[in-house]
Amino acid sequence: MLIKSEGIVLRTTDYGETNKIVTLLTREHGKIGVMARGAKKSNSRLSAISQPFLYGTFLIQSSTGLGTLQQGEMIESMRTIREDLFLTAYAAYMTELLDKGTEEKKPNPYLFELLLQSLRHLNEGTDADIILFIVEVKMLSVMGMKPELDQCVHCGQKEGQFHFSIRDNGFICQNCFSKDPYKLPLSPAAARLLRLFHYFDLSRLGQVDVKPQTKQEIRQVLDHYYDEYSGLYLKSKKFMNQMESMKKLMGDENKS
Repeated sequence: MLIKSEGIVLRTTDYGETNKIVTLLTREHGKIGVMARGAKKSNSRLSAISQPFLYGTFLIQSSTGLGTLQQGEMIESMRTIREDLFLTAYAAYMTELLDKGTEEKKPNPYLFELLLQSLRHLNEGTDADIILFIVEVKMLSVMGMKPELDQCVHCGQKEGQFHFSIRDNGFICQNCFSKDPYKLPLSPAAARLLRLFHYFDLSRLGQVDVKPQTKQEIRQVLDHYYDEYSGLYLKSKKFMNQMESMKKLMGDENKS
């Protein structure tokens, strides 16, 4: 049976001398793997539309196992991302997170739209850290992890100063700080943004300006939380961290 679907290329894997296995996140059918025969050849009609992060429409010969990619038409190439090593690192981490955090052939239009909007923002130059934070926070509930971000996990307090307890799975208010000596400190701005990211609609995001210290606090919470609860080890995360270290080093050299 032939199916036509909008899709985003999550990853490609070389198969044999000329073929690729392409993993797509589709709007209508969820995550699916397809064989793109001859896609490694530069003159193949499937080569251009099997590039990472590309958004397009795909015609697929479906089967119980791996489908076959018959043809495709590009809608957005996300070329700016692929031409920038730092943006590529961020996009690779986001797509691997969605890939590893979802099951095959389970349609989720919300998740498809989340990735599409995220890649569009990256491609258009929106702060990559903020885009990534939003994706990471929203993926928590997709993967069944639901930290308490609305109130204190102990007393239900909704106002005041909050830190984050990895052990207790959420915000902890100043009256309950003593309950977790290993809580992670958060400024009011970082706590507010963590809560906002959970509910925020990415399509409404404009240009944002967040202080480096606030970003560092949010990054610490998300890194610790994913390490503790997700069970995921993503190669792209290591690559992204290396790119971040390089970017910081380049920035420090420019200042001196």
